[in-house]
Amino acid sequence: MTAVTRDVLALLPEGLAGRAADRAADRAADRPLIGRIEEQRVLAGLVAGVQEGLSGVLVLVGEPGTGKTRLLDEAATGCPDVRVARIVGVESEAHLGFAALHRLLRPWSSRIESLPTPQRDALRSAFGQVAAVAADRYLVGMAALTLLADAASVQPLLCVVEDVQWLDRESAEALAFVARRLHAEAVGLLFAIRPRSDGLALFDGLPVMTVSGLPVRDARRLLSASAAGRLDDAVAAKIVTGTGGNPLALIELARTLTAEQLSGRAPLPSPLPVGRLLETHFLQQIQALPADTRTLLLVVAAAPPGDQSLLWRAAGHLGIAASAADTALSAGVLTHHGSLDFRHPLIRSAVYRGADAVERRSVHAALAAVSDPDRDRDRRAWHRAHATIGLDEEVAAELERASEHARSRGGHAEQAAFLSRAAELTPDVRDEAARLVAAAQAYVMVGDSAAARKMLGRAELGLDRPVLRARARQIRATAELYLGQVAATPAILLEAAESIADQDPRLSRKMMFEALQVALITYDHSVGVTPQGLARAVLASPAMGSAESTFSDLLLNAYATRIAVGHRPAVPLLRGALEALHTDGGLAEDGLPLAVVSMFASEDVWDDEGGWRAWKRLEAFDRENGALGALRTTLMVGSMWELRAGRFSAAGALQDELADLSSMIGQPSSGDIPRIELLAWSGREAETRALAAAARAGSTAGLVDFAGNSLAVLELSLGRYAEALACVLPSFDADRPGTGTRSLHEIVEAGLRSGDHVAAKAALTRLEERALAADTAWGLGLLTRCRALMVDGEHAERLYQESIELLGHTRITTEVARSHLLFGEWLLRHKRRSDARFELRTAYEMFTGMGAAGFAERARAELSATGEHPRKRTAPDADALTPREKQIATFAASGATNSEIAARLFLSTSTIEYHLNKIFRKLDITSRRKLAPLLQGASRPA
Repeated sequence: MTAVTRDVLALLPEGLAGRAADRAADRAADRPLIGRIEEQRVLAGLVAGVQEGLSGVLVLVGEPGTGKTRLLDEAATGCPDVRVARIVGVESEAHLGFAALHRLLRPWSSRIESLPTPQRDALRSAFGQVAAVAADRYLVGMAALTLLADAASVQPLLCVVEDVQWLDRESAEALAFVARRLHAEAVGLLFAIRPRSDGLALFDGLPVMTVSGLPVRDARRLLSASAAGRLDDAVAAKIVTGTGGNPLALIELARTLTAEQLSGRAPLPSPLPVGRLLETHFLQQIQALPADTRTLLLVVAAAPPGDQSLLWRAAGHLGIAASAADTALSAGVLTHHGSLDFRHPLIRSAVYRGADAVERRSVHAALAAVSDPDRDRDRRAWHRAHATIGLDEEVAAELERASEHARSRGGHAEQAAFLSRAAELTPDVRDEAARLVAAAQAYVMVGDSAAARKMLGRAELGLDRPVLRARARQIRATAELYLGQVAATPAILLEAAESIADQDPRLSRKMMFEALQVALITYDHSVGVTPQGLARAVLASPAMGSAESTFSDLLLNAYATRIAVGHRPAVPLLRGALEALHTDGGLAEDGLPLAVVSMFASEDVWDDEGGWRAWKRLEAFDRENGALGALRTTLMVGSMWELRAGRFSAAGALQDELADLSSMIGQPSSGDIPRIELLAWSGREAETRALAAAARAGSTAGLVDFAGNSLAVLELSLGRYAEALACVLPSFDADRPGTGTRSLHEIVEAGLRSGDHVAAKAALTRLEERALAADTAWGLGLLTRCRALMVDGEHAERLYQESIELLGHTRITTEVARSHLLFGEWLLRHKRRSDARFELRTAYEMFTGMGAAGFAERARAELSATGEHPRKRTAPDADALTPREKQIATFAASGATNSEIAARLFLSTSTIEYHLNKIFRKLDITSRRKLAPLLQGASRPA
């Protein structure tokens, strides 16, 4: 058994893997393909899992002709109890957004209305069935998953997708999304794609089977079996070597070589048709067919598969009779199983690529002429564009209108392609520039920053209008940001914003807000403008004179004030911005994620309630709208709030979801920041130091500050006060928004315990000023505790008690426990062992319940000094759960239904049910009510 076979069968649950392997072996033996017994075992094992109610995914990667199609045929035809849906990517439709997905889901189009409303609306919008806001591509993917899972609940389902390299990007993204979410829906997904294809990266992380040429012995067997006459041994060896064992090349050569060539009496063609040369081989056969048959073949290649009505209308428009198909059928180029199609997908690309430009334009013109201008306006516009040579404003304008329709459906790759082609056809230089800038924006939306920069470079000569030029700079800044050139982004955006402050103040403010968001992360690592310079420019800008009461405008003013003027004047502005977040209906317009800046604002004014409400509001908005890019940042912030509340298991579940979501959408995870903090609080020293060292080596100041603060928490839990102080002093000196305030109480404790009273007093002075200005229980609770550390006697005792009382009214349970710990330590030093025992026991139990191992050990050691020796708790059964199981168990314990958990995690309800059954078995429970106690102390992170 090969490694690939083992990997695929290992995806099946215990017991089923063995049965699937046996069934795979039986099927492979019953219907052997020469040299493909292992590949057949893999595919049969996957299908066996689908038949048993599980799901499976496999990506077949191989050069043209290696036998991917033949293997897929075997998988699709050998299981009568499994329904098969099959599509092939079409090169001429590669720029028509969601075209392939629409073809795949067409059999279940009547079920779209029964989907959850956000999914239904997204899918209908993607398919152009309704005029709506742009369909979020991940909501479309979720809709596709729900639709396929629903269909599989009636009968197991196998979806086969060939020539993935020719799928439109939107469909490929949606299907990759579905593939990553499948687990227990009775759905199989098989993909076939060529290596080195652009679309291959979308399927990273999915099981892959490489399909290469046959071994020499098997290649000789296939060649001999396919040849009609005598095959000379030397000729066979030369063919096998020359083709690299490519099955299709072997079969085609056996069919087309003359008896003299096969016997060695005549020379073989050179080079032998392998890989792309197979297209040339097929094209030579096609060139021998009559002209009208060749034209019909080009219509079949350019038309959407399965639309026989459109195909024959176009053929009629070109004057081609139905009899032209007979010759192609007789020659084995076409097949007819309900509709005309090519015998092999490679023939389609050979026909389309092999036609000359005049022939292609003629066929596209015919397809455009017979396409419905209302129902198929995007396809009609695309065919017209392919039929046009030179400049043509009418066609360019039609493409631009089609691009708007594509945008409204969430087809950003399609929009970019339409606009790029429209620009090529545009006679006016300024109109061309406008279309190129719009194309660049669309390319940024699909993550192709290199293409965006190319569009902007082409637009340069026509950017003579200030607003358009500013938009181009804004898009360039965003493209640079996505390419990792973060430091220069604020300066580029500020320059763009200032250039249009009078002409378009709202757009100017939006650009300044984007600049400020990035600057809050890069801060003094910014290039071209300092944070103070940026803040002063914002406050002085004429655009601020018409600022509105939206969250982004209020926060822009608040943070510019915080940086340029000071903390105290910014406090009411920051609080007002947080309040506006709960009433602002324009969240979708801000573009960049808002969770981080809202967290910075709440921490700067110690508003735990406002910060908590902000992240919950953003989480609900992101989930309801399928804004998965923004949701990643929101989950990161939510994890931090859950940690502060002492719910480490919930924090870990959000981090698991963040990592899973990042993998699912093909984006790098932003989970290192909350993970470092959770590791530190959990007492995982080696892991914290390793991850923090990597973070501090980065170039973003915000990440460096967060890593330093997390290390300080770890050092304080271990009683290493001088080391803790060294970790947070840099953030005190820089005093960056969000991170400069959050470390003040750490500096006071670390400074006093390490003997650096100067640092402690400086931090206390700043803490007093800011906590009194904010006037919240969180800030005042930390202030009274730090004052208690500075004094002695009854005054200190009252301050510790006041700190515990104040923090007890907040969500920051971790700091309540720390106040109990510090108070207990103070009581023990003053020989009040009985009183100390109560405080230290409280701290120990709180820390242990959270999973804060380092602080729990510090409390246990102090408690032992009072004469009480608590036993260390053993890990609960919940530690036997996988990260995914802990994630689902956490949500189930909170009272969420299976449907709610599925929607939250972008999974199917079948998968949730499957995991919950495993969780209950592992924990030996039968009720969700028993989950919460078992999860409470489970170790985190997984």
